[in-house]
Amino acid sequence: MGTLRVVATPIGNLEDLSPRALRALVEADRIFAEDTRRTRILLDRFEVDARATSLHEHNEASRVAGALELLRGGANLVLVSDAGTPLVSDPGARLVEAAVDDGHRVEPIPGPSAVLAAVSVSGFAAVPFAFLGFVPRIRGQRKKLLRSYLARPETLVMFESPLRLHDRLVELEAWLPGRRACVARELTKRHEEIVRGSFEELAAHFASGVRGECTIVVEGAGGDEHATACEGMLQDQEIDTSIRELLAAGRRPREVVALLAPRVALPRKLLYARVQTLKREGKT
Repeated sequence: MGTLRVVATPIGNLEDLSPRALRALVEADRIFAEDTRRTRILLDRFEVDARATSLHEHNEASRVAGALELLRGGANLVLVSDAGTPLVSDPGARLVEAAVDDGHRVEPIPGPSAVLAAVSVSGFAAVPFAFLGFVPRIRGQRKKLLRSYLARPETLVMFESPLRLHDRLVELEAWLPGRRACVARELTKRHEEIVRGSFEELAAHFASGVRGECTIVVEGAGGDEHATACEGMLQDQEIDTSIRELLAAGRRPREVVALLAPRVALPRKLLYARVQTLKREGKT
């Protein structure tokens, strides 16, 4: 059996590559990379000769069979993304799952992470926090997701395109009003910028446009905000009770969701799944 090493690589400053990560790259029989051109810059910097094969969202499914064949032959494989820790809003999940299911050793080589770096300098609580990745492109879905955290205490972390940063900050002010936030741009790179303030202040700061990779960190709901947001909201056990009562009254699942959605801090998709689960339980 072979070994698949999931290796975190620098998010900007190449000096952040750990000695252990470098050794994994040097010892690799094959490196699976999100973009071989970007990874080759790293490999050339450290004089690593290992072969790099592309593995991205459009070809990951077709690459898995070949990777498993190599692992079955005892190969040492490495998975890297363009920057940071693989699988965090990057491809690779299918390969890792397949390697685990096939009985191979899957080994993490931890290191740089834009998520943790941004949280650590945001000035907000690091525990608990929720990582949202890139929020949905569809406005309605995006609003439901973000509003579901209105009453929750978690610090929120999300990635955003520089082209959409200003508009996203304006939305956040409307959907999570009064919160403080931090925008960490180009982390560890020459033009690193970390700006903290209200959504309004941040939107004004970035109104003229911005370049580079951006991470937004938003403080969680405070005690008073949490209490206010929770007024009239159903708590966990109350949600189940209300669902059962509405189902017993003959309401269809979609009607139950429509009636309860304004009173629960759950996205409609999760609420619908909960209704369906309780409906099935009621028939057993």
